[in-house]
Amino acid sequence: MHRVGSSGNTASSVRPRKEKRLTYVINHPDDKKHCAGVNCLAILKSHEPDTRDYLFTGSRDGTLKKWELTEDAASCSAVYESHVDWVNDVVVVGNGKFVSCSSDSTIKVWDCSSDGACTRTFRQHSDYVTRLAAERENRNIVASGGLGGEVFIWDIESSLRPISTSDNAPEDACSNPLNGSIQPGSNLRPVSSSSSISLLPPQSHGYVPTSLKGHKESVYALAMNDSGTVLVSGGTEKVIRVWDPRTGSKTMKLRGHSDNIRSLLVDPSGRYCLSGSSDSMIRLWDLGQQRCVHSYAVHTDSVWALASSQTFSHVYSGGRDLSLYLTDLTTRESVLLCTKEHPILQLELHDESIWVASTDSSVQRWTAEGSSPQKAFQSGTSFLAGNLSFSRTRVSLEGSTLVPLHKEPSLVIPGTPAIVQHEILNNKRHILTKDTSGSVKLWEVTRGIVIEDYGKVSFDEKKNELFEMVSIPSWFTVDTKFGNLSIHLDTPQCFSAEIYASDLKISEKAEDDKVNLARETLKGLLTHWLAKRKQKIGSRAASIAESPLGKDISSRSLTNSRIEVDGTVDSDSAVYPPFEFSTSTPPSIITEGSHGGPWRKKVTEFEGCEDEKDFPGWCLDCVLNNRLPTRENSKCSFCLQPCEGSPAPSVTLGKLSAPGVLRIHKVASYVLEKVVIDPPINQVDLDAPFSSSLSAREFQQSAVGIKPRQKLKPSVEILCNNEVLPSDMSLATVRAFKWKKPDDLVLNYRVMHGR
Repeated sequence: MHRVGSSGNTASSVRPRKEKRLTYVINHPDDKKHCAGVNCLAILKSHEPDTRDYLFTGSRDGTLKKWELTEDAASCSAVYESHVDWVNDVVVVGNGKFVSCSSDSTIKVWDCSSDGACTRTFRQHSDYVTRLAAERENRNIVASGGLGGEVFIWDIESSLRPISTSDNAPEDACSNPLNGSIQPGSNLRPVSSSSSISLLPPQSHGYVPTSLKGHKESVYALAMNDSGTVLVSGGTEKVIRVWDPRTGSKTMKLRGHSDNIRSLLVDPSGRYCLSGSSDSMIRLWDLGQQRCVHSYAVHTDSVWALASSQTFSHVYSGGRDLSLYLTDLTTRESVLLCTKEHPILQLELHDESIWVASTDSSVQRWTAEGSSPQKAFQSGTSFLAGNLSFSRTRVSLEGSTLVPLHKEPSLVIPGTPAIVQHEILNNKRHILTKDTSGSVKLWEVTRGIVIEDYGKVSFDEKKNELFEMVSIPSWFTVDTKFGNLSIHLDTPQCFSAEIYASDLKISEKAEDDKVNLARETLKGLLTHWLAKRKQKIGSRAASIAESPLGKDISSRSLTNSRIEVDGTVDSDSAVYPPFEFSTSTPPSIITEGSHGGPWRKKVTEFEGCEDEKDFPGWCLDCVLNNRLPTRENSKCSFCLQPCEGSPAPSVTLGKLSAPGVLRIHKVASYVLEKVVIDPPINQVDLDAPFSSSLSAREFQQSAVGIKPRQKLKPSVEILCNNEVLPSDMSLATVRAFKWKKPDDLVLNYRVMHGR
């Protein structure tokens, strides 16, 4: 506690540069299930006997999953985690690869047979990548579109070839999270402009993908025919653009929809196109005639998903109205196959069934008569689709209620309920959440676990019940866009919260020691990385020592990188129990270093070779060197005055400051020391030496060493607004809940004799 000078804060007012953020995602215990809406689906058909088909799903939880399919079950065989935002689309391509796109503005190529390895990352888009389209014959050409208005054509096989033709350059033995990241201008070549798509030999220098110029606004829908000769795109401009992906040229524009175009299909020959729009209409276009030949008023709201039969004679459609319809494109007859509880985002036909993805975390399979869709009209109540908007044609239905053909799906891949509501409690270590099932849970942020499951109770009532009168600085922010808790740490704000070791029940530290919550949390998150890193440094040192030249190599040969220089033995490297994260359900880190872009990885999957290229520098300084950045002044200024009528000497101690975490009993001890035990001569000199800084520990030590004549000392009460304060309340809590004013806190003391 020290006197505050009248000149005010003289610290530099220069605003520090924006540092990179570190986020950790608290994963659900069952990470084999999605925990947010499923945006996309793709089927990998097996052409070998006695082998299974696979379903790939991409979710708003930022992950992709691979499901092995049987007649009556689906089991998760791989989880793919690398995207740092929603996964928006996925397509299967040739050579055992599949491609995904995300709201993190990247496109990623994956190995279907791996357990989660990302082969390449493309960062050509300037904004969210919303849609992919692939040709089916060569299974090598992929188109991508996004909110930036860009449409690119990628040759996947060529992009995966190494830039250098030399076979002598060894690959890094450690798999870096950013390995495989490709920046604009990397080894991607344009697609050939010949009459068919062919694979050109790799060149000796890098290429960019073919860019299709024309869209001025966001692209939400893409489709390509089987041979890759026709590409269609649409979005917020309400116009369908038709391209030749072999040359990158635009061949026509089709107008007719009155709202955003959300879904597109092209028949195998490239002659016809189907479009679904937010205007609730489905339209059939003849690309040869460059006009709309039919309109189908089936839905009552936006059409977000389309899938066609193999002969392009029937279309399955779903969207915001929660309904899945089957429509005969020739007779205009439609039937309601099923209704869901959530909007439909994507459809994928698979033999006689159709997989349905929605804003729910589960995926459902429904009977669809895929090879003979006309059978559905024989057993269901059908109606004739009009050619105007549904709101103007529903009168023809005479108010009849459509009965869905199917009541239950034939198979459900369950997900876990997504968190939809949360509240950070005052202790800044616990978060109360509510999920889509109505379950209310209490989470401990510093361990990433549920410490209490209250079941289906009132969220607001439980929040009020858990209220604590305590004030701790906000050291993190949180969101639930992945369906689970994402904790964001930004420097230097994240290092603003400190509490006493006794409050955390850390027996290994003195109870008066202050614990920085962010620092200890980072140590807990990176404990696996630190252990792996020490192993690598140790093995490298041993190998150099054993080499013939080992005696001539100085120790600084092991300290080329920044973190190796700083990686000395940490004087406080232990991870305390309140900061131990689960290894069975480890959190995932999302961050970025000095180059390569953001990445995501589970904390138990680090290999120890990640460095300043991968992690923010402030994070490494904290974990490796115990160095914390310069923080804003977190001290609490206050005035300490005697109560009116107090029998104690009327001594005003002036304006003081102390850490906000300081407890009232230490303020009382300070008064006892300065006023009662050693009363000043002639009241008190405001410029006396005691105005220098006095830490909480120093004062406690001085208070303990009382002279024999002082053993029977009186006690001191501290008051605020005429209310006696509890001895264990902190200054920050007093200011927030008792003082409640922007002015400097005013405390009064009262000496109680005979206690």
